[in-house]
Amino acid sequence: MTTVSKNTLSQSSQERSLILWFDEVGIADIPVVGGKNASLGEMIQQLTPKGINVPTGFATTAYAYRYFIQSAGLEAKLRKLFADLDVEDVKNLRERGKKARSLLIHTPFPVELREAIAKAYQSLCEQYNAETDVAVRSSATAEDLPDASFAGQQETYLNVVGAEGVLAACHKCFASIFTDRAISYRHTKGFDHFSIALAVGVQKMVRSDLATSGVMFSIDTETGFKDAALITAAYGLGENVVQGSVNPDEYYVFKPTLKAGFRPIIDKKLGSKELKMIYDDGSKFTKNVSVLPSERGKFALSDEEILQLGTWACLIEDHYSQIHGISTPMDIEWAKDGITNQLFIVQARPETVQSQKTGNVLRSYRLLLGNREWGIGNGEKTFQSPLPSIDAINRVSTDDSPIPLVTGRAIGEAISQGKARLILDVQKLDQFQVGEVLVTERTDPDWEPIMKRASAIVTNSGGRTCHAAIIARELGVPAIVGCGNATEILKPGQEVTISCAEGEEGKVYAGLLPFEVEEVPLENLPRTRTQILMNVGNPQEALSLSAIPNDGVGLARTEFIIANQIQIHPMALIHYDLLKDEFVKAKIAEITALYDEKPQYFVDKLAQGIGRIAAAFYPKPVIVRMSDFKSNEYANLLGGRQFEPHEENPMLGWRGAARYYDEGYREAFALECHAIKRVREEMGLTNVIPMIPFCRTPDEGRLVLAEMAKNGLKQGVNDLQVYVMCELPSNVILAEEFADVFDGFSIGSNDLTQLTLGIDRDSALVARLFDERSLAVKRMVKMAIEAAKKCDRKIGICGQAPSDYPEFAQFLVEQGIDSISLNPDSVLKTMLEVAKVEGTNS
Repeated sequence: MTTVSKNTLSQSSQERSLILWFDEVGIADIPVVGGKNASLGEMIQQLTPKGINVPTGFATTAYAYRYFIQSAGLEAKLRKLFADLDVEDVKNLRERGKKARSLLIHTPFPVELREAIAKAYQSLCEQYNAETDVAVRSSATAEDLPDASFAGQQETYLNVVGAEGVLAACHKCFASIFTDRAISYRHTKGFDHFSIALAVGVQKMVRSDLATSGVMFSIDTETGFKDAALITAAYGLGENVVQGSVNPDEYYVFKPTLKAGFRPIIDKKLGSKELKMIYDDGSKFTKNVSVLPSERGKFALSDEEILQLGTWACLIEDHYSQIHGISTPMDIEWAKDGITNQLFIVQARPETVQSQKTGNVLRSYRLLLGNREWGIGNGEKTFQSPLPSIDAINRVSTDDSPIPLVTGRAIGEAISQGKARLILDVQKLDQFQVGEVLVTERTDPDWEPIMKRASAIVTNSGGRTCHAAIIARELGVPAIVGCGNATEILKPGQEVTISCAEGEEGKVYAGLLPFEVEEVPLENLPRTRTQILMNVGNPQEALSLSAIPNDGVGLARTEFIIANQIQIHPMALIHYDLLKDEFVKAKIAEITALYDEKPQYFVDKLAQGIGRIAAAFYPKPVIVRMSDFKSNEYANLLGGRQFEPHEENPMLGWRGAARYYDEGYREAFALECHAIKRVREEMGLTNVIPMIPFCRTPDEGRLVLAEMAKNGLKQGVNDLQVYVMCELPSNVILAEEFADVFDGFSIGSNDLTQLTLGIDRDSALVARLFDERSLAVKRMVKMAIEAAKKCDRKIGICGQAPSDYPEFAQFLVEQGIDSISLNPDSVLKTMLEVAKVEGTNS
């Protein structure tokens, strides 16, 4: 039994070593040094040559742990202690765990083990400096497996210095193999308590207490979308992000075009980052301090750092996928050293939730109330809950939408409900009852025995990579994290509905709202000759929607991005200094606080929204309609009233193409062009096809194309195509002339019906006469398709009609339309209808 120098070892000598250095082990050595340490060794050996920085260190071995247990005769005592263990009884579990840990802590290490650890630490000090700071982490021999992470089950100690400090931390790590949560987790996963050993990793600290740190996944944690890496970041040591003590920044990077050399940051969200963990000069290793407001309002990472971490996530995932022979998404912890400004990877393990999902059933949830529905879904509907309670009905707004009590980040895509149970003290876990909604400040691994009994989880703090989020996904329980004030708003025993089915924002509603679950088997779906595309407005739903079988996006609405994510009129950003309304000016200053150049805010947000949709469906075509607000709608944006005219009939006024080359909007249209240009050229998402709405004449189309070319979007360059909406009678009558200007058509059945029948579609007085199935409208559609075919131009439809009326979809197929773009909840049923028609015609 000896410590060893850093050289190649035989298997037998590895098995009987007390200490091994990271660069002596690899992923095959999980039984020897545990998953965490084996992975660190694998990366040091295989990935540091590719530019990934990993801090060095050493590990105590499984043999060292077993030698400790056996030499002191502890196994028999532990088996006797666990003879009547009941992990479902919180008091019983807590009592057995406490006695087991006490038994190990009060049993001294064998002399050989103490000497081996001290000698290895001294060697580490010789590489760096005396009393070098290290992280001491538990690493079990059954952790970081593809189907069981064991993440956070044992203890970690940061900023440990001195041989005695390291020895004490190692001893505590050994004892932590019997934390309550570890005992419960092993029992749940079917692992024998005595077949698992505990190794300890001693790793040089990265001084992220002086900089930033976080967690990243090489897969989207909510939807399982495999082509995006999610990176979270906050100030200080990474434990706050892992534990959910802070709401971190979030960044998305699109992996396929990143690998091709582009810069595809498709989303950036600013977290509040209120606390940071730093070194403590006193008796404790670390402490939390408040982050200055000026720092909270900044992103914790630069774009260059985001892209570097994204690149590393790709390299790590590719390496482990090669090892395992299958795609292996990864859960990775990173840290930035505030002294050297270098980034480091400090842990990497297989992601254990999305990557393990199987089956070809599309399941989605939808809230129901009266005539309104929220969420997305398709397929056969199953009623799942009772009629709304009085409490719920009292919290319905005037437009029949329920008003959430609190909101936060949605974890999972489900809906659940139950009575709220507020627990703020880990000592009160035994109060929790099966099926209740757990409401708390945050969770840590000690909470896991009750988390698996919860119908849903709601926390004040935390981001999408915090403990509560990770465990909720693993358990299949919907959770909402980072609510801020959930423990203040929600009352003990209050009946609530937890909805994570409305995009990235999770919502807690009062009462037991009715909802449905829809399941659609995806096996044996027909592939139609007519392309089936989707209408997508909300970028936050795009990754999820891309799982529905489709041929791309026939209509991506920029209006949703502008109204909901940008909120500001582009001309108000361009002419910010000339704004007359001081309140509006102050509000815009608040929203754009990160930007010295206000117009850049518009470009960034629009590019990220379009980029996220384009990435979700890449490399399939994504047709992006340039802004199509009416003047009254533009006026409702912040600062808009100063730049918009009053029109008696905005529906037929200054909208679409007419704005783009006009002096009153030309500068704003340039911002839209810059956003599209960034998506295609900087992000590499050349599947984006811009589309011009409400273009009255071919000459007007040429004017718009000239404006686009001035702003870097020249038709034909970099395979750029530009489509036009076919929604005016003039578009149909002059279809062949429009085909000389544009590369393709998309029929807008709403406006085409309005203008063919002379009906204001916003008027309730004549709404009964509005019908896309009118013979006049159908003849217009038929003429448009025939003209497009004659001119060898693509033509599809993105209007509402085929989503609402299967017979209209049938008519379109019979006319030979190239594609039908549908609302997401109509895709599968319409696909089946189209297949029937095509089968009849074949």
